[in-house]
Amino acid sequence: MTTRYTDNHLGAALCRTGLATPQAPFLRDGQGQIIHSYASFFANAERMAAVLVARGLQPGDRIAVQAPKTVAMLELYLGCVLAGGVFLPLNTAYTGEEVGYFLADAAPHILVCDPDRAAQALALAEAHQVAHVLTIGTDERGRLPELRDGQAPGFKPVARSASDLAAILYTSGTTGRSKGAMLSHGALRSNAEILADYWGFGPQDRLINALPIFHTHGLFVATNVTLMAGGSAVFMAGFDAPAIVQAMRQGATALMGVPTFYTRLLAAPGLARAARNMRLFISGSAPLLAETHRAWHETTGHQILERYGMTETNMNTSNPLHGARKPGTVGLPLPGIEVTITDPDTGRALRQGEIGVIEVRGANVFSGYWNMPEKTAEELRENGFFITGDLGQMDEEGYVSIVGRSKDLIITGGFNVYPKELELVIDTAPGVLESAVIGVAHPDLGEAVVAVVVPDPTSAIRPTPEIVLAQAAAQLARFKLPKSVQILPELPRNAMGKVQKNLLRDKFAALFG
Repeated sequence: MTTRYTDNHLGAALCRTGLATPQAPFLRDGQGQIIHSYASFFANAERMAAVLVARGLQPGDRIAVQAPKTVAMLELYLGCVLAGGVFLPLNTAYTGEEVGYFLADAAPHILVCDPDRAAQALALAEAHQVAHVLTIGTDERGRLPELRDGQAPGFKPVARSASDLAAILYTSGTTGRSKGAMLSHGALRSNAEILADYWGFGPQDRLINALPIFHTHGLFVATNVTLMAGGSAVFMAGFDAPAIVQAMRQGATALMGVPTFYTRLLAAPGLARAARNMRLFISGSAPLLAETHRAWHETTGHQILERYGMTETNMNTSNPLHGARKPGTVGLPLPGIEVTITDPDTGRALRQGEIGVIEVRGANVFSGYWNMPEKTAEELRENGFFITGDLGQMDEEGYVSIVGRSKDLIITGGFNVYPKELELVIDTAPGVLESAVIGVAHPDLGEAVVAVVVPDPTSAIRPTPEIVLAQAAAQLARFKLPKSVQILPELPRNAMGKVQKNLLRDKFAALFG
């Protein structure tokens, strides 16, 4: 079977270890039962690829997927890779208006959705010239699984090189317009190979995957690393603390999560005993508080391994598997990846300990933003370095610390929220003159979204938190909605008229304790 994959750059790497022992388990359910061996998973992925090609998918065509986390969706991801398509996963919380933007921008050939959203999806597909709408439900049923089961395995993967696109992931922009980060076969393959080796993953590992798979963390880190290593994954629909503790007891060896996972697991009965069986705990997608790091070590005897990545690059740095894991840092540059700290105004490289913009160069870096050549040119230097927009510093041992985000990004529960997108919506609410959206420390989410609203003195309507939330909820995903709405007579500004969000953050710093 493996010889058929040779010409498909990413597919060849993902199948190499697992298909050497085809009957080895790849996916398990929460009770530890095997869902798929490597042979059966790849056979279903081949069937998925055949379905896509039968519906006219050409190499480079996009497949937009807004569907629940299911085994079938994972099969679809690999099937898309094998068929030469470009996988475009979308957050299941996105509204129809948000999905419409992605369809208009990416022009996918196929849209896959939950059957419950089929009517809306068909209308969106017609409006944006999407050729086919297929469905996958939470029960693993739907039109796409039906078509898959009607295909024979044995699909010959489409030839793809390192530079060909494998996926597009949208990441919000400070102007409110989302950007499609183009990820090549080479970028995804190189990062998964590096991580599997750096974190010591092998066929003996059983990873708990409770992360969403519309996000780089759950899909390109957790899934690709498991496939690359030939290990198995406990596949969970979402975070469930008792189920995760039970999986630890039943033979799991590793967990990848966001900081919220770890704060909630600390309160789970039986954690300390169950964690004895584990090899590795990894955290990312948002900063891990040093106090969470310490509490986890005291409770379980394990030190959480924190790493740093982003949509455009996958993983850039990591605390070491063997060696000091420094709380408050995201570790060292990964092998083959260069990290430099530069002056935000001049681009000049700074000395150790100085705070500046983090820049990254390596095979993991994305190919640019879809349909945005000017934005690509702004953030990708000619020498190959990507300007992340994150502010950080590097100590004398090479460990990187993130100290802020120059683009005002808020990371809440592992999800990215850009204030400008939310402000544009809130400013259209009845009675609102203007707004400022900030992130405030939150004990569970890491950061909570807070909207500060100024009433319009010429309006007869007095804006309330309920009015503001209703306006936002009609257009945006739930994770972007404010956890608190504060009303002020005016926003603080500097001499140039720029809103001083630092003062607002100070003012509401204790809002959530």
